[in-house]
Amino acid sequence: MFNLTAISTWPATRWPWFIVATSALILESVALYFQYGMGLEPCIMCIYQRVAVFGILLSSLPALSVPQSNIARLISITGLLVACIWGLLIAQEHVAMQNPDNFLLALSCDVYPNFPDWLQLHTLMPSLFEPRGTCGDIDWSLFGYSMPQWMVFIFSCYTACITAVVATRLLKLKTI
Repeated sequence: MFNLTAISTWPATRWPWFIVATSALILESVALYFQYGMGLEPCIMCIYQRVAVFGILLSSLPALSVPQSNIARLISITGLLVACIWGLLIAQEHVAMQNPDNFLLALSCDVYPNFPDWLQLHTLMPSLFEPRGTCGDIDWSLFGYSMPQWMVFIFSCYTACITAVVATRLLKLKTI
């Protein structure tokens, strides 16, 4: 079935980090295609999820550069878990906003992103991070699932995979 010893060695090799970075880059590219190719304007929750995916991409870079370094892996794993879990929570909240039974919750969607004063992404890079849509709208679906529902699935997969690999590494090798 699964060779746990082999799985436990993955974080110390470059290819898994390359897959994480590439998958996040693909997700960002798809988001930009939806925005500019299909005309689907992102809402504030979409922008937050986009930032979480960028967090996944950026978090994978230290371990991608130096996979043998415990510090680089620790930075990457910590960043990945933070970005994945935050993205998952935002996506779940977005799904709740799109529920027709929660009409008033959909109205609570902010107009301006709540980024820190020192990193106002929506003014620094408005083409990527400026929200123009409404949180309650469902403009796209695939197999009956809206975009935020797919993002719940994607963030859950990222979180489950990184948690399983790290747990396996800790159990088998007793190290990060």
